[in-house]
Amino acid sequence: METYTFLRYLADSWVLLAMTLFYIGVIVWAFRPGSRATHDHIAQIPLRDDPKPACTKGCAGCPCKQFAQLRSEGAVG
Repeated sequence: METYTFLRYLADSWVLLAMTLFYIGVIVWAFRPGSRATHDHIAQIPLRDDPKPACTKGCAGCPCKQFAQLRSEGAVG
């Protein structure tokens, strides 16, 4: 059998089957039941270091004001 004919037969049959199985495996791995938390964590990476907006509510027991006060005192980094 000629080399070109052998390689063409191999690519048309077994390599195509291997690539199809690999593709299906990647899709199944990406949508597996336990990966939701991982995908949510990865989706938040660009937003992780954004500064939080200042509180404009002005309520008495506002947790934002308490956090700002602790931060100004140096208790929170």
